[in-house]
Amino acid sequence: MAETLRLEHPIPPLFNENSTVLILGSFPSVKSREAMFFYGHPQNRFWRLLARLFGEETPVTIGDKKKLVLSHDLALWDTIGACTVTGSSDSSIRDVVPNDLGIILNNSRVNRIFCNGATSHRLYQKYFYPKYGIKAVKLPSTSPANAAWTLEKLAEAWRVILADDKAPDAPNRER
Repeated sequence: MAETLRLEHPIPPLFNENSTVLILGSFPSVKSREAMFFYGHPQNRFWRLLARLFGEETPVTIGDKKKLVLSHDLALWDTIGACTVTGSSDSSIRDVVPNDLGIILNNSRVNRIFCNGATSHRLYQKYFYPKYGIKAVKLPSTSPANAAWTLEKLAEAWRVILADDKAPDAPNRER
């Protein structure tokens, strides 16, 4: 049985001044915390999915993963800055302290936000939408726990991140 722990988010946000799309998870899994980088579980489809969407090779190293994200003007972080969690289970998350998304939003061109899974989206709606007024789109989780979604189905749903910023259905914020 996994131990319940009070944890601080150990991974800094990944973005630069050119980032326009922010992808938010909930909180790093045990494997991600061990790797000290996002989506570290080998069965998580996140990196295979991004590579597929952008027509690139699946990155293996953290350096290659950072390059893939930043070269496509993406940003990565999580909604939770600290919480009590058992193992990697989103359903066990309690006592949430949200991350400070202003770090990214005030230092980039992010105008579209996507949540990787229901927990991230629920917490975004609770803590961030009222503050920033930027709508977030809930996407199906890339987690191995979401086994009902094949990589093909995920790619179909996640294609929305490729949409042009000017698309009429793209959530935007005024600058």
